[in-house]
Amino acid sequence: MTFNEYQKKALETAIFNKDPLMDKTIWAMGISGEAGEVLEKWKKIVAYKDGQVTDDDLKEIKKELGDVLWYIALLSHSLDIELGDVVELNIEKLASRKARDVQKGQGDNR
Repeated sequence: MTFNEYQKKALETAIFNKDPLMDKTIWAMGISGEAGEVLEKWKKIVAYKDGQVTDDDLKEIKKELGDVLWYIALLSHSLDIELGDVVELNIEKLASRKARDVQKGQGDNR
């Protein structure tokens, strides 16, 4: 499945509000909330399981990562951005940083 195909399928599961600004706001906050859930699951693995990751842990983390992706897909769509374009631009940016040996450092536009 391509990223754009995923985005279309994700849209089929969304509930839309009458106010597009509300949708964008909910989806933006959802990214942060679900990313926090990924981090919470990882914290528990490190803090309570000495970093030992079980198959169940991996399954739960996959679910949360999927939720992050779902919100990203919806927010992107609401901004008229195809998810495929997001991932392509990201890879181009990261490859440029690697080529220029600026992977570490500060600032978005290094």
